[in-house]
Amino acid sequence: MNRETALGRGAKFTALGLWMIITLFPLYWITVTSLKAPGEIASFPLTYWPTDVTFQNFVGLFRTTNFGQNMVNSLVVSISAATLATLIALLSGYVLARFHFRSKGAVLIAFLITQMIPAFIALGPLFLMMSSLGLTNSRVGLALVYVAVSIPFSAIMLRGFFANIPDELEEAAMIDGCSRLTALFRVIVPVMTPGIIATFIFNFVNSWNELFLSVTLIQTGAKRTIPSALNGFISSFNIDWGPMAAAAVLTIIPTMVMFAFASRWIIQGLTAGAVKG
Repeated sequence: MNRETALGRGAKFTALGLWMIITLFPLYWITVTSLKAPGEIASFPLTYWPTDVTFQNFVGLFRTTNFGQNMVNSLVVSISAATLATLIALLSGYVLARFHFRSKGAVLIAFLITQMIPAFIALGPLFLMMSSLGLTNSRVGLALVYVAVSIPFSAIMLRGFFANIPDELEEAAMIDGCSRLTALFRVIVPVMTPGIIATFIFNFVNSWNELFLSVTLIQTGAKRTIPSALNGFISSFNIDWGPMAAAAVLTIIPTMVMFAFASRWIIQGLTAGAVKG
């Protein structure tokens, strides 16, 4: 029995080790590439560690491109879209969890169907609609599109969190004189903090990494977000591997920091919403 247990643990750790190597190697390779001199990046045979560590790619990235402004654009758009989408989804999820109405099932099915449709199918009609509203080449317009895209899944996600909270908690607050809206924000929302944080981070990461909509709706280089800026390093005849790798490393840092500080709430939120609803 002990031998079988030891063999099982050995196989488990071996599989986890291989999975970790496969998962982390692209991140390692991007980081190493960003620290290489331009001549060493394209040299053969490939080197798995830079001969001379240099920050030339990072310096050139900010000197020759608008990447600093692109990062600001991404932060503004992603934080605004994630905040507004989470707030609207909070109210929508509350209605779907607490109220019963005739078209409730149809609304849930419609929300789920939107998640099955690839985003690029709607690019043409979406561009025409945003052009008629004068919201193309605008961070406000891009943020509003991200809000609309994020609401359906976020509402379904938060509906599961609401379903795990007893109705009696809310009813007790209303007996004490709170209105339904006051009971929601003073009693229910503090209990749902892990779920709200998980939903916000989900919306933020989706907006931060989104490419198709940003390339379609933003044409000016100074207004581009990070994904479309990264796409600009690829031309018909050349790829600027050094600056693109440096930009990729800087792009990963905000999400890594966010997950590092909020991992406890993310885990609590995801597990809380997976039980019921």
